[in-house]
Formats: sequence, structure tokens, C-alpha cells
Amino acid sequence: MNTRFYNAKILVLDAENHFSIAEDELHVTGDTITYIGPGKKADPDAAETPVFDREIDARGNLLIPGFKNAHTHTPMTFLRSYADDLPLHEWLERQVFPNEAKLAGDDVYWLNILGIMEYLTSGITSNFDMYIQQKNSIAATVDTGFRTVLTSGLNNFVDSPEILEEMYNYVNELSDRTSYLLGFHAEYTTGGPLLEAVAKLAEKYHSPVWTHNAETKSEVEGCKERWGLTPTQLMERLGMFQYGGGGYHCIWMEDRDFEIFRDRKLTAVTNPSSNLKLASGICPLKRFYDNGINLAIGTDGPASNNCLDMFREMFLTTGLSKVREMDAAGIPADAILYMATAGGAHAMQLTDCDRLAAGKKADLVMIDLHQPNMQPENNLIKNLVYSGSKQNVKLTMVNGQILYENGEFHIGFDPEEIYARSNAIIRRISGSHADN
Repeated sequence: MNTRFYNAKILVLDAENHFSIAEDELHVTGDTITYIGPGKKADPDAAETPVFDREIDARGNLLIPGFKNAHTHTPMTFLRSYADDLPLHEWLERQVFPNEAKLAGDDVYWLNILGIMEYLTSGITSNFDMYIQQKNSIAATVDTGFRTVLTSGLNNFVDSPEILEEMYNYVNELSDRTSYLLGFHAEYTTGGPLLEAVAKLAEKYHSPVWTHNAETKSEVEGCKERWGLTPTQLMERLGMFQYGGGGYHCIWMEDRDFEIFRDRKLTAVTNPSSNLKLASGICPLKRFYDNGINLAIGTDGPASNNCLDMFREMFLTTGLSKVREMDAAGIPADAILYMATAGGAHAMQLTDCDRLAAGKKADLVMIDLHQPNMQPENNLIKNLVYSGSKQNVKLTMVNGQILYENGEFHIGFDPEEIYARSNAIIRRISGSHADN
């Protein structure tokens, strides 16, 4: 599929990671962006006029790189507005773990598709997912045309080092839209022998390692009681960060933790909506930023958020940081947009999806500027971060394929079937009409 976008504004990220807006055309050949610049038909130096399967008049709308949702538990869609209003550990033990144990057959497959549909409506073109029954999850990615990086939720109750290694090799060879990085659920759910096994696999495959890290104060205190170290310091001592990686949440960090993140070139993924809803705390984003540590943004799962919306996450990321530091000028809007796009791509090792440029993968979004919340066009980057919403997502393309356009999905499934299957799953699991 070869596609031409013309009459477009294009969000460009230069080599120094500065955004600018170009008014040009963008051409896609297969899964790759092949040209950004003036119209080829008006270019006297063009050797030939390209042949396109589709030519899209952007009407002055904005093309941006797809958002990278850098922390997700996608199939938890079945617990949206069902497992709520509890502290994290009570929420996990009373609602999440018992109900997840009831997932059977191809439940995870259908629940993942529901989450992917929501990602597409929010301009998200890839996610970094941690969940159980991962072969079902990744099958949903392959069948819908989405892009997913998986990591393991290995813990004392789920999976094993052998399964982790099997999935690492399986997913990394499955598709050009699927990849796998090593990980485990969290220190407080994962015993010492399992942690050591993950470290050995990281050394074997030269892989980054990912986990929930310093999400709550009690998590860090418990780790220090067990090991005399914070979770970050423990993973460093075990040798998990030889090849990078990072942590999700990263709220309750100590001075040495920041040093390890900086020196190991790790990434902190902030999840503001989830942290607010579970009353976990506010990530010290400004300190990471000032130390040159890569930052990314994730929605977390739909049971703790409950909305898979990158626009909401961007606004909360900047707003909470300003309040935490009592500094309205703390982190500029373009840095927040970088976290949601290129920062996430760096974390997920999607180096060919980080920006719109010739030779990069065609993972992009068209933003409708012909909406009241996008006018006037004083600063389009600030409009995206401070006033943008899902209503502005006109088109979402992944790997050169348009999967969502003008409110319609092109993923090979009837949305009503996905909704019906999802409701049937939670009703079976809960033994009710899912109206809790």
C-alpha cells in the first residue's frame, strides 16, 4: 500500500530532538516513510512521479508520530470500572489476581483487541505490554495489524524463567511488529531465585530488563527490609541493568536510584492517571528530566486508569509535575510530547518508529486541527499537550496500514463483536451482569 498525504502540516523532530512544523507532503511506500518535502509533481528535479494506491488531502491537518504507550496491561479491559477504589496491594489481592485466575480459553485475545481499538482512537501506534497468557495477547497484535513490545510479568505465582526465555525467542521472531524485552512483575511478588534467573537471562541475551519499580512507599520500605536496598539498587546489584531497561512508575526514588538510572541510561515510565487513582504518589519527573534521564509515558492498565488516552496522560504528566515542584515553568510542553513519542520509542527499542522521517516506519497519526480546541494555531505543540483530546484523532496508521479513520476501525473485526465478547467474559467471571 503506497499512500500520499498532501496539504499537510508535519511534526518534525530534528537530530537535536527539537520539534518543528513543516508544511509539506509525506509519502509512504509499504511500511516505510519514503519522502517528506514539497509536492513531487511540482518538483522539477524529481526523476518520476510516484504511483500511489491512495492520495489523502490532509486539508491543513497535522501529521505526528504515533504515541508510544510505554506501560500497559491491555487485557485488563475486562476489569474496567469493576476493580476500583482500593489501595494498590488490596486492589491486586482482592480484585485483580483472583479474577485474572478465572481467565480461560481465548479470553485474553478478545480483551486485548478491545484495548488495541481504544489505543487507535487515542493515536497510540504501539504499546509496551506486560500480562499473562502472552501468546494470546501477541496473536491479537498480529491479527489486528498493531505494534506491540512485550515484557514478562513473571512472579512467584505466574510463569517461570523457562517460559520467559521461550516467549523472548518466540515473539522476537514472530513478526516485524512484535518484539520482546525481559522483565518481571515486581520485587515484592518475585523471590530471590527468580530475580537471579532474570539477571542470568539478561546477560545471556544482552537484553534490557523492565519491572514495576518504586510505585508505592510501602513497596520500597518492604524491599529495604528484605534486602537492605531499594528495588533499583537491588536490580543493580544483581546485574540486571548491564544492557539497560528501566522501571514503571518510579515514584519513591532515593538519591542513589537516580544515579543508577543516569549512569545505566535507564528509562523511567510515568503513569500519572493510574498513580492518582491508586493514590500511589506523584513521580519526581523534574529530577529525572534535569539529570538527562530518558522519560516515557504510559497509561498502565484499564483496571487502574481506566481510560487508555495519551492526551489525558500528557496533560496530567505536565500538570502534576508543575504542582509537585510548585513551578509552572518546570518542564516545557515539547518535552512532554517527546516523552509520549520518541521517549517511549527509545524505551521500547523502537528506534525506527521514533519520528517522522524518510526511512522510518510509517507509524503516524493525523490530528484534526479543524476543531475548536485546536484553534487558534498559536502553538500546535502546546495545543496537543494542553488542549488536545481523542476527538482530534482523525486517522491512525501503523506500519503503513490505516487501522483507524474517521471513527471507523480497519482491523479485520466487527467492533460490536468485540464489545459483546468482552461483556460476556466479565459476566462469566463475575457471575453477574457486570454492573458492580
